[in-house]
Amino acid sequence: MQGKRILGVLSAAAITTMALASCSASAEDGGGETVLRVAFNQDINHPQAQALLQLSEELKTQTDGRYALELYTDETLGDQAATIEQVQSGTIDLAVVAGSLLENFEPDFSVVNLPYLYESPEHQMSVLNNPEVAGGLYDTLQDDNIQVLSAYHGGVRNVYSSDGPVETPADLSGQKIRVIGSDTNVRMMELMGGVGSPMAQGEVYTAIQSGVLDGAENNELIYSTLSHDEIAPYYSRTEHLMMPDYLVTSPTVWDGISEEDRAIFDELLTASVDTELELFGAAVEEATAAAEEAGAKFSEVDTEVFREATRPLHEELVTSEVAQTVYDAIEAARS
Repeated sequence: MQGKRILGVLSAAAITTMALASCSASAEDGGGETVLRVAFNQDINHPQAQALLQLSEELKTQTDGRYALELYTDETLGDQAATIEQVQSGTIDLAVVAGSLLENFEPDFSVVNLPYLYESPEHQMSVLNNPEVAGGLYDTLQDDNIQVLSAYHGGVRNVYSSDGPVETPADLSGQKIRVIGSDTNVRMMELMGGVGSPMAQGEVYTAIQSGVLDGAENNELIYSTLSHDEIAPYYSRTEHLMMPDYLVTSPTVWDGISEEDRAIFDELLTASVDTELELFGAAVEEATAAAEEAGAKFSEVDTEVFREATRPLHEELVTSEVAQTVYDAIEAARS
């Protein structure tokens, strides 16, 4: 039976702070506190959720109770695509969404979702949270009523399969591998040797179990917590992708916060990026150990083979001036 492993334990205070409530627009309570509703598709123990929890506590303290966050986890408000629409319409205030989904609004976002683009999670976060590198790209979303507040590390994605280890592109031949829905990811998997099959995360377990899919690609946390190790026990460290996640809001919500409180929020967001990165590293170790205990077999891969195989995607997608500027800045920031 499909289960879900829980990483870490929340304190009662944390649950109280971030407790789920009925869905409504931002509101002030009798004490003048504005609660910003945040949509999140993973569970409350995910490193990004934990980082937002800490941010909320600090935000409430440093704004003297003027602001706090309320986190709706486990796709309570819908999948990520649906929550982007709700941010745009003003139904909710903020959402954490996969970077590939923003390609549907601005194609140039494909440049930051390219395979083998970042040399480390630290490199990824340093460039994607640097306004001089990514600010121009983020500004292209303003006309779509979307504003990026912060980029978060979403893990290093690897291929896992029910058919055996994946050591070369030939091993993926004919295999249907779930990818996040974007043309970039479908093309990436094609170059890696497989067939990219977009599918909602909640459907993947059953699809692999029934043979509709042969496997998927994701980080160790998703692999373990969603029990994909039960039906696709071969986890190969292709390390092909570091897909950023973004905390997004609408310009209307952001402009409605005073300049003083926006400055506090910005400072706390910067700190939360480091917090999330540290928590993610620890969670990966725990998830890997849990998956191995469940019978998963982890294998190392010559990543250079897959790097070369996917290189054409860089040439195909880095075509505009905006994309080229961002790409060059990311490359220049390599150590």
